[in-house]
Amino acid sequence: MVRLETPICEFDSPAPDFVLPGVDGRLWRLADCRGERGLLVMFICNHCPYVQAILDRLVRDAHELKALGVGVAAIMPNDVDAYPEDGPAYMARLAKERGFAFPYLYDETQAVAHAYGAVCTPDFFGYNADLGLQYRGRLDESRKEPAPGARRELFEAMSQVARTGHGPRDQVPSMGCSIKWKD
Repeated sequence: MVRLETPICEFDSPAPDFVLPGVDGRLWRLADCRGERGLLVMFICNHCPYVQAILDRLVRDAHELKALGVGVAAIMPNDVDAYPEDGPAYMARLAKERGFAFPYLYDETQAVAHAYGAVCTPDFFGYNADLGLQYRGRLDESRKEPAPGARRELFEAMSQVARTGHGPRDQVPSMGCSIKWKD
């Protein structure tokens, strides 16, 4: 497992469009996922210990962001031939077990992950209502274990985006397992 960090936020970069199948059997477009005040696109997978460690907090924050008018979508970009536990059936089970109230989408060709410039799981892309990038940081300062009293950096940033349309200038990169690219 290779650990990577995300690059610095390129403010106002447009959100690449997509059409991806969800674990609910529906095709989802970028427009279907956005909220009236913004959109959080996150690249996650089932097997990554960094993702597993934050899932409860991630589901909580996604639920609270939805109430603020921020849509949320999770995309699984990994090569499922090499990592079968990241496949669609396992994605559906994880979404059900963890109570995902957002679409969990499968990027089989990895074209969407490439278009976004995703590098690891988790990798967060926070957009304003105009779908201009405003956040490319971490969930919080915890790594694989929750840090008591950790600031909810992603939630705070996206709350600010929902209120003002702009993300914080100071952002700490997310880190996680490298995306498992196909050969």
